[in-house]
Amino acid sequence: MADRQSTSQRQTPAQQLLSLLGPVDTYHDTSHLGAFGMPSGAMTEDMLSPVATATGATRFGPLEKVHAFWFAGMSCDGCSVAVTGATLPSVESLMLGAHPGVPRVVLHHPVINMESGPYYLQPAEQAVAGKLDAPYVVILEGSIADETIAHLQGGYWSSTGEEPWGPDGELRPVSSTEWIARLAPNAAAMIAIGTCATWGGIPSAEGNPTGAMSLMDFLGKDYRSVLGVPVVNVPGCPPIGDNFTETVAAVLYFLQGFGPLPEFDELGRPAWLFGETVHRRCVRGAYYEEGTFAEEFGDPECLVEIGCWGPVVNCNITSRGAIAGLGGCMNAGGACIGCTMPGFPDKFTPFYSRPPGSLASTTVSRMVGSVIRPLRKFSNNNLNREVRWDKQGATPSAYSRERSEPSGLSNVGHKFYDRLRRHGDTARHDADVWGKRPDESPSGGSPRGDRANV
Repeated sequence: MADRQSTSQRQTPAQQLLSLLGPVDTYHDTSHLGAFGMPSGAMTEDMLSPVATATGATRFGPLEKVHAFWFAGMSCDGCSVAVTGATLPSVESLMLGAHPGVPRVVLHHPVINMESGPYYLQPAEQAVAGKLDAPYVVILEGSIADETIAHLQGGYWSSTGEEPWGPDGELRPVSSTEWIARLAPNAAAMIAIGTCATWGGIPSAEGNPTGAMSLMDFLGKDYRSVLGVPVVNVPGCPPIGDNFTETVAAVLYFLQGFGPLPEFDELGRPAWLFGETVHRRCVRGAYYEEGTFAEEFGDPECLVEIGCWGPVVNCNITSRGAIAGLGGCMNAGGACIGCTMPGFPDKFTPFYSRPPGSLASTTVSRMVGSVIRPLRKFSNNNLNREVRWDKQGATPSAYSRERSEPSGLSNVGHKFYDRLRRHGDTARHDADVWGKRPDESPSGGSPRGDRANV
């Protein structure tokens, strides 16, 4: 008994599930099912192939196509919705092979595929059996449910189709978790999209009955694809669609042999996308520096004091936007609740409450800002005037008729500021003619001096 428990502890959750379910070797017989009710009678892949631009002339590598199996675990389908808005690149362009060098993506997604039932599952069956006609990647949306819990009760948490894998070849629902476990060993890459798949997310929050976990937790730290790629994580609730498709394209270039695997951080996130915090690129970040903070939603200032976690959250939503460079939480006035982070949601609740750690930093920011703001306003008032207006002592604008001219003290201060600004200006002093020997200049020296002698 002790040896059995020790073996179980050494196994990953994926290995434990497969040990419980056992191997499979029977699949659907589709020879007698007809045209599955579709007018064309053709698979989605067969219909797209004639119009795809992926050819030997544009691939520049060994792969013409790569299959992508999309599975939904404990999910709201928000990640699928987000990816449909991607433009750089778009899902459509990847499926049509429109990017030179990137293999055409044959996407198996329950929303976009026309075929259903056994026909939809057939490519996944071929992948499990090792008979698929091209390499494949697996994409998981939603967290992994612990199906061993449900199996012991004779049920399942979330499934994708039925297979003749029951007793005596009977059909039984196959969970998304089981598909992941059976496909992972021979996948070219395993990609988790969204916070539920990357870190467990909301379905794994404290008190959940499903034992939900991330793809990394399920496959274990030693997992590598057949090409040596660890689990790739693109978090977000939902993620930015362009973050996902850009990462997929980068991985496909690697699979095509065009370069090394792109840089990922220690948690498998694309380093070039998640290396900065929300705050560093936030459109409201300068207000934090000046010590001014919003008191309620709708105010234009920094949102830290009404519940924004942006200074400590890795995400590029503020610089990239949500869709086509537009929108995004803080850009649209919403506080960051940390939805891209492994600690979400448990470590960020209650939402929209001031983070405890912000008190020290905002206090210091207010102290520094009380000095910085007046100095910047002083400079702004000076730079908002033409030199001509300073000399005339008047601003010729109807909008400024009720606005007083700078006081005498302000004028003195501005003149002193200008003197400081220009004291190092070499253009105001004699200097050698650049790019010429002394004997080539008009008088062998400074052009200012030459003009003075003329």
